[in-house]
Amino acid sequence: MAVCISPDLQAQYDVHFSNYWALDPYYNPASSGLQNRLNVTAAVAMQMLGVENAPKSLHVGADMPMPLLPPEHGVGVNFFTESIGMFSHQRLAIQYAYHGMVGKIRLSGGVQAGMISEKFNPTDIEFGEAETDPAFPSSEVDGNAIDLSAGIRADYNGYWLSLSAKHLNSPKILLGENNELKVSPSYYLLGGCNIQLNNPFISIQPSLMVMSDATALRADITLRATYKYDEKRFYGGVGYSPTNSFTVLLGGDIGGVSVGYAYEAYTSALGAANGSHELVLGFQTDLNLFKKGKNKHKSVRIL
Repeated sequence: MAVCISPDLQAQYDVHFSNYWALDPYYNPASSGLQNRLNVTAAVAMQMLGVENAPKSLHVGADMPMPLLPPEHGVGVNFFTESIGMFSHQRLAIQYAYHGMVGKIRLSGGVQAGMISEKFNPTDIEFGEAETDPAFPSSEVDGNAIDLSAGIRADYNGYWLSLSAKHLNSPKILLGENNELKVSPSYYLLGGCNIQLNNPFISIQPSLMVMSDATALRADITLRATYKYDEKRFYGGVGYSPTNSFTVLLGGDIGGVSVGYAYEAYTSALGAANGSHELVLGFQTDLNLFKKGKNKHKSVRIL
């Protein structure tokens, strides 16, 4: 399609979340049902503030052990919607994961299947003296395609490593009769660990994410410090992405509800003032249905 995305835009097809460490099931289905809990997360990202038609993204996901089966089986569901200028796209997917022990290492594998929908609205395009351009559809068009992903994950003694690939089948979305949008596969490496300091109330969590579509590559390094007292947690952190941005993160968990905020300040020509705001909300509750008493509520993936 003349509407076909350029390489630079395709590298941004999957949104980058600064709180990636709390949203691993979004990137990797192998993380679904990893804990014996129901996990619900929502993330909102508003990128490049002050820039017209800048991306706005929303992700909502949930995962848990599969009911009526041993806890080694996990399931999840996630929904994502985003608008970028004249484009808007949505994804709805289900996930399955299996978690097993190999020695002292917990290995997980997962698959994801869903639908990806794309819409293009050319009504705001100005063609000058010409009323139309044959390279663009004359009215709103939309289409959808099947979308497949898979991943693996390893956990050992506070360390974790996640490898995954999204859009493995390179979905081709027909927009109207003559226009086609192809989504290239994206590859992700995530990892991190929890380091307990001598002070029993304070720990640090370094983490890393590398994402690529085999054309462009982005790496993020993040360092958080967490203060824990009783069942309450508060954290602050910083992140750096070479040639892209610096990020500041703040958040905490009280009473089973987790809230995280991040501001990403760009080091490019956009500048720090046109950065991105991100808000992550989470809820987590134990799924012990066979014991007396109420389920306990705990924070979402604060390692």
